[in-house]
Amino acid sequence: MGMPLQRTEWTLEMVHALPDDGNRYELIDGELYVTPAPAFVHQRALAHLYLLLAPYAHAIGIDLLFAPAAVTFSQRRELQPDLFAMPRTSDGRLAEQFADVGRLLLAVEVLSPGTRRTDKRVKRPVYQEENVAEYWMIDTRSRSIERWTPGTTTPETLTSTMRWQPLPEHEALTVDVEQYFRNVFDE
Repeated sequence: MGMPLQRTEWTLEMVHALPDDGNRYELIDGELYVTPAPAFVHQRALAHLYLLLAPYAHAIGIDLLFAPAAVTFSQRRELQPDLFAMPRTSDGRLAEQFADVGRLLLAVEVLSPGTRRTDKRVKRPVYQEENVAEYWMIDTRSRSIERWTPGTTTPETLTSTMRWQPLPEHEALTVDVEQYFRNVFDE
């Protein structure tokens, strides 16, 4: 009988010492998650979503960023959402790091075969626990968007249209989900 493998409790310092090798390294409750470079359909879905949301985000004064960019919730939780939105600082400046604002208005993950399980079962509860206002999972296979908010136990599944209103003092953005996926697949 062999010796049982000892589990490594990863820290931010250990993660930040890893090589810049093209992988995405994320830390969730002391466990290291490694994601290889995404497929082209993933990148097209992300690019088209950014193009949809960026003008609106700019107009209402929020920052829209995409991975690789670290969102450090604690010494045991650092994630890199595919796309995320943050408010400006209290004096109206763009944040230089997540700690400047400490909250996300939106986190988005485009589901891929290699990340689907982690995005759904590991990251989703973290985003909810960290009070991320909205967490979207873009599913290119089913051409749908799952929207989660803190405290919900089931997602809202969107296939035709959706409204996004990250700041209540501004009008909502309406997204034609069907057209979004047609753009992703160049139809």
